[in-house]
Amino acid sequence: MYGLHSLFEAFRYQAFVDFGYLMLLIYFLAMSGVTIYALLQFHLLYLYKKYHKENPKIQYRQYEAHDQEVPFVTVQLPMYNEMYVAERIIDYVAAQEYPKDRFEIHVLDDSTDETVGIVAAKVAEYQARGFNIRHIHRVNRQGYKAGALQEAMPLAKGDFIAIFDADFTPRPDFLRTTITYFEDPKVGIVQTRWEHINADRSMLTKLQALQLNVHFTVEQAGRSYGNLLLQFNGTAGVWRKKVIGEAGGWQSDTLTEDLDLSFRAQIMGYKIQYLEKLGSPAELPEDMNALKGQQFRWNKGGAQNVRKLLKLVWHTDKLNWVQKMHAISQLLAYGVFLWVFIAALSSIPLAFAFEQLGISTHFLSFSVLGLFSVAAISYTANITAALNRTAPPTFWEKVRFFGLFLSFMPISMGLSLYNAVAVIEGLRGKVSAFVRTPKYGLADQSAPQKKSDYKAKKISWVTIAEGLMALVFAAAVVMGIATKNTAFVLFHSMLSFGFATICFYSIKHLRFR
Repeated sequence: MYGLHSLFEAFRYQAFVDFGYLMLLIYFLAMSGVTIYALLQFHLLYLYKKYHKENPKIQYRQYEAHDQEVPFVTVQLPMYNEMYVAERIIDYVAAQEYPKDRFEIHVLDDSTDETVGIVAAKVAEYQARGFNIRHIHRVNRQGYKAGALQEAMPLAKGDFIAIFDADFTPRPDFLRTTITYFEDPKVGIVQTRWEHINADRSMLTKLQALQLNVHFTVEQAGRSYGNLLLQFNGTAGVWRKKVIGEAGGWQSDTLTEDLDLSFRAQIMGYKIQYLEKLGSPAELPEDMNALKGQQFRWNKGGAQNVRKLLKLVWHTDKLNWVQKMHAISQLLAYGVFLWVFIAALSSIPLAFAFEQLGISTHFLSFSVLGLFSVAAISYTANITAALNRTAPPTFWEKVRFFGLFLSFMPISMGLSLYNAVAVIEGLRGKVSAFVRTPKYGLADQSAPQKKSDYKAKKISWVTIAEGLMALVFAAAVVMGIATKNTAFVLFHSMLSFGFATICFYSIKHLRFR
């Protein structure tokens, strides 16, 4: 009997060790994916800094405001239930410093609420003032945004098509600046940088601006300067009309039709001209559920494009190996949240297994490379690359940045479950509706938040799971301290805080009545 008990204990111990090694392998693979991605981002930082060192002053050419020889342009404004911002975007486009008879405005309206009447009245107003503007209202919403853009293609008279989402407020010189770059026949797309008109309204908008600034400086500009594949960001850009058709048109089989079509166009040999210093202001989501919906769409669409484009990128002979490596990294980047969530889950049992495995916790230090890379890129994008800066950053600007960055990291981790679900659905090919991100026309930083039917009304199962994750990682922190297994205490503390914050604001920002 005693021998059987000893045999059982030995088996149980071996099973524990084997499980520990399995968790170690899973954690290592997940964090390796995150680290490799971060190091490739660091290469973009190198390209970005190298270019700006060699080209300290970037100046853009423009057509004269009243030059009648400019190309004819179609401006498309796709929208769905945007009653708070529909009038504003039409006003801003009509105010372009471009001859009135050299562009047309097509409002591609799929709305089912008051937006339809608002747009109809605004269009009639501008038609009476002599503008070439049409209200194109669909009632089926077939293909969502991609479907609206594709259906409107035969109606577009311009050789160039500018696209704006409803929450943008383009600069008056947008058209006369961007269109000049199509004099190069290889340019198929011109993309401008997003700016944020409500970045300082809340901690939520500040953190979004922090992250988006990375994409629209180091990432997009770094890829441009390194002759790598970029992506059209769905708005605030212009297409050569014939390129859309040659590349296969707008397709609605992914939720990020912009990434899909822009990759196909570049693989054909066309290039994206990125104008880093031409800003196009827009609103950031002001509530947590709107942000999560936007993140879900971007991540699921990105994963769908992995299924659709990965083989195309890998097998094409029109890209060199560096271009392929970064293009694949860009596609797989949407899996970062999945890798973070897997690493988080595997770290709980791993935290209590190091001693039995006989492995030093210093093994974890390789992941610091990724953290250093993310911090350096974020600092450059938000401090040293400030595009209107005339003096070095002040001490307090640096302090403010690091405070935001220390908040950004756990909040990003807190979004990992929601975005991991999006990535898994995308990889599985699960079809879902295009859920647009509601905006409220809040250009005034002090204006009160509007109550709207556009807000979420019920708690999702993911929000409940996020609350449970906060409790699980809080328990892991307590157990780690109590048992002196502290290798992951900081990591688990950040995860607990991040999940708790996401869960709390997801419930707080619901519209209960």
